[in-house]
Amino acid sequence: MPIRLYNSLTRKIEDLAPRTEGEINMFVCGPTVYDRIHLGNARTFTIFDVVAKWLRYRGLNVTYIQNITDIDDKIIRRAADAGRDALEYAHVYDDLFRADMQALGNTAVSLYLRATDHIPQVIAQVKKLHDHGHAYLIEGDGWYFDLSTFPDYGKLSGRTGIAANDAVSRIDDSDKKRNTGDFCLWKLSKPDEPVWQDGELGDGRPGWHIEDTAITESVFGPQYDIHGGGADLIFPHHTNE
Repeated sequence: MPIRLYNSLTRKIEDLAPRTEGEINMFVCGPTVYDRIHLGNARTFTIFDVVAKWLRYRGLNVTYIQNITDIDDKIIRRAADAGRDALEYAHVYDDLFRADMQALGNTAVSLYLRATDHIPQVIAQVKKLHDHGHAYLIEGDGWYFDLSTFPDYGKLSGRTGIAANDAVSRIDDSDKKRNTGDFCLWKLSKPDEPVWQDGELGDGRPGWHIEDTAITESVFGPQYDIHGGGADLIFPHHTNE
């Protein structure tokens, strides 16, 4: 009997067809560790824990990874309010998240991978996007993705703009953007913020939407079988990925 899953891209229930016979590579968008997770987060991670365990029960070899966003505007603000170093602050909540997952019995994840451990991969992706004409610099701000260069933008979510009831928007605000929905790939760090040095892009840190693609490409290559996450993140986060 085939395994059938709902495909958000086609909006249909479809037979699961592994790219490699007997193997499933699955990524689920993980937490931004600026606080304890809430019930909605726990629901998402529990559902996909069941999915991974069911696929394994059905005889598939599942490699299941989650990212840990341990550098982000929210983390920086919360850490500053607490008088803490941003990265140390994030890693405290990373540890608490993993403890919560264990307490819930969510044990299917093969690898938790932090964004800050994949900075070279993020930088390489930003440079590649720039080389192909998809990224531009706003001086003193960062490198942005130019939506006008990608005609298929929005095919996952069926939309290209922010709505008033979006649970999580996180579209970077700048009056210098070429298009309203353009989003930051590499943020130039302000004083007292975490910073990674790069002579071409400028000293900065990853934007929210690129870290997941850098992580998944480093493990799976450019394509894999299943991408999952909270439905409220389909736009803009998963659309931008």
